[in-house]
Amino acid sequence: MLPLIGVLREYAWTDVRSDALAGVIVATTILPKSLALAQLAGMPPQMGLYASIFPLIVYGLLGSSRVVSVGPTAVVCLLVAATVKSQAATPSEAVGLVLSLALLVGLIHGLMALLRLGFLANLLSHPVIAGFTSGAGAIIILSQVKYLAGIELPRTEYPLEQLWALAKGLQDAKGPNVILGSASVVFLLALRFAIPKWLMHRGSAAYAKAIKRTAPLIVIVLAVIVSWGVDLERNVGLHVVGTVPSGLPALTAPEWSHWAELWPAALAIAFVAFVETYSVGAALAGRKRQAVSPNQELLALGVANGTASILGGLPVAGSLSGSAINAEAGASSGLASVFTGLTMLIAVAVLGPLLYHLPQAVLAALIIMLVFPLFDIQALIRAWRYDKRDAACLLVTLLAVLAGGAEVGILVGVATALVLFLWRTSRPHYAIVGRVGDSEHFRNVLRHEVTTHPSLLLLRFDESLYFANCRFLEELVTRLVAERSRLRHVVLICAGVNAIDISGVETLVSLRRKLEEAGVRFYLAEVKGPVMDRLRRSEFISSLDEERVFISTHRAFEILAGPTGGGDPIDA
Repeated sequence: MLPLIGVLREYAWTDVRSDALAGVIVATTILPKSLALAQLAGMPPQMGLYASIFPLIVYGLLGSSRVVSVGPTAVVCLLVAATVKSQAATPSEAVGLVLSLALLVGLIHGLMALLRLGFLANLLSHPVIAGFTSGAGAIIILSQVKYLAGIELPRTEYPLEQLWALAKGLQDAKGPNVILGSASVVFLLALRFAIPKWLMHRGSAAYAKAIKRTAPLIVIVLAVIVSWGVDLERNVGLHVVGTVPSGLPALTAPEWSHWAELWPAALAIAFVAFVETYSVGAALAGRKRQAVSPNQELLALGVANGTASILGGLPVAGSLSGSAINAEAGASSGLASVFTGLTMLIAVAVLGPLLYHLPQAVLAALIIMLVFPLFDIQALIRAWRYDKRDAACLLVTLLAVLAGGAEVGILVGVATALVLFLWRTSRPHYAIVGRVGDSEHFRNVLRHEVTTHPSLLLLRFDESLYFANCRFLEELVTRLVAERSRLRHVVLICAGVNAIDISGVETLVSLRRKLEEAGVRFYLAEVKGPVMDRLRRSEFISSLDEERVFISTHRAFEILAGPTGGGDPIDA
């Protein structure tokens, strides 16, 4: 329940310095992102800050990953914004809905942990994730253009409607907003790429790394100074963040009246948040030979989101950028997240009033730069080269996100992946095999020079036998037997069969009966232990006789194609 305790038993107190340093470094990067992502979610800036304090501390105590840093993420905030936009009539009602949403997400994570449903992370294939994140990135950028242009747009439910409204509204774009937003994008690019590259060439690697990490913070500090010095809000009419409460967040009570309407969105957010967190944690843990428990991650996320709800924060998930920086900065335990939360707490207590003059156009520029890595064009290229069906799944998910929104995109993507899986496994690969020379190896007759026997068919089935491909196997064997007039024995090689469901058992019973009526005997070979254990519970093995189940294809070939192969193979 508390993985940190096990880590601290092996903890060298010299690691405190590295954890504390990592915590401070991560805090400097997530502070500006928290403000930007609160704007993306359509919420007050303090909700992004509060989500980056106590949820981080809670996750540091409960999470199984030593380096994951939780907080608001772009995809989760996009889902939050879409939910609130469609259900909230006033800003205060929107805040209540988000707090309820965070609590629901936490409850769902807790229930999933209790039921040990961590394996559900496997339902999102890589093409679905790539298509979803690319589509989400496009929607996020689209939602921020209005801040860069300084225009108001009508509330719309679908991304394509939003694009049409934006195209019509750009004619009213305000020059100061466009100039400031564009300058912020250019300056961020310079701080992330050009300036660090120049410093690297001059031998200042440490300065280059520091500037690259703190680029968002540098831009925000400069923007606040310029906005305050020129008073951009009064003299130019730029929208600014406004009052940001300082000090500790007050305890809040979530809204109860809209819970029924929030469940679908909460399920989508909980699923995406879990996949984000577990994927990031597993990827970073693999580099250091550490393990991440999916069910423990669900528990930690559940408590973290419940904490965010009670203390006025946005729903949280594992942040890829924050976690990567945490790992690179030398974090060795969850204490790094605790230090990050404490650093954020001090920053919020001190810096709240100073953020009043921060222009919203600068936050929009920061969000646009944050989500660009979500576009994974290389994933589409790789999928197209390797398997066009996976590429189709990626494109369908992407188009579904753009047409119907993030929640619809997730559902369509998962459904498409499952349909493609069923279609692919309903007509699996199979091979007629023969012996390679005088060896004990058996290979596909279409790929190798092999020895076969006219009275023997060795058929390798390279998929689990279940309801979707039972008819395919039955029709395949029937056709192959009809094409071979001298055939007396059929051996189904089960080396690639990891499971057989009840439909598969019925198919095997039917095949044995049909073949026996045609004067052909039916056998199995290389059946795996767990599969054989289940088959013994069925009538199939008792009707077949276990002597017709060979331990190897070589043994089956020796007996059925040997000198006595033309007689009764069991007697042989």
